[in-house]
Amino acid sequence: MVVKLGGSLIESPHLSTWLTYLATSRGRAILVAGGGPFADAVRTAQRQRPFTDNAAHLMAILAMEQFALMLAAIEPGLRPAASRAAIETSCREGVTPVWLPSRMTTSAPDIPESWDVTSDSLAVWLARKLGVGRVLLVKSAALPAGGASAIALAEAGIVDPLLPRFLAGSHIECRCIEAAGAADFAAALAAGRLAGTLLAGND
Repeated sequence: MVVKLGGSLIESPHLSTWLTYLATSRGRAILVAGGGPFADAVRTAQRQRPFTDNAAHLMAILAMEQFALMLAAIEPGLRPAASRAAIETSCREGVTPVWLPSRMTTSAPDIPESWDVTSDSLAVWLARKLGVGRVLLVKSAALPAGGASAIALAEAGIVDPLLPRFLAGSHIECRCIEAAGAADFAAALAAGRLAGTLLAGND
């Protein structure tokens, strides 16, 4: 499965628990990091000195990479991986990879260079590239009880605006879970399931 940790979790008391569970998943999870404060710095710079969204998009991808390297430095059980081959090698060796996205996403024609694309959509994009059928988005925001559609969560600002488009036709089981749900994730992983709120309408 692909597990995306939102950049806002940098301030969460649950971050260390998530990293521990992910590191002990023995390659059953592929970690995608959000941009966190590094992406916020890009947004601030663009407001102060306006530049193109194309450049901002590339800088935001590098922000995800910086947060990924930070997470790997916090939790030695994570291994940075910049290519499909590196990700697959880590998983095969039972080591959890944390994705460095710039190499795979640079100039990718199916990724709009826009702030509407965040690590939410890129986690689904990576899952499709790897042929992985399950994606879990870990969020700081409160989630509705029961199921929800990707469109409804996008309209509520909980996931990015383009996530419904990236999910369309993918048949990926995509779920969202609150940051406090790390133990539920670990229990579901041990049982071969995916925890969290199911996003309906992925067919």
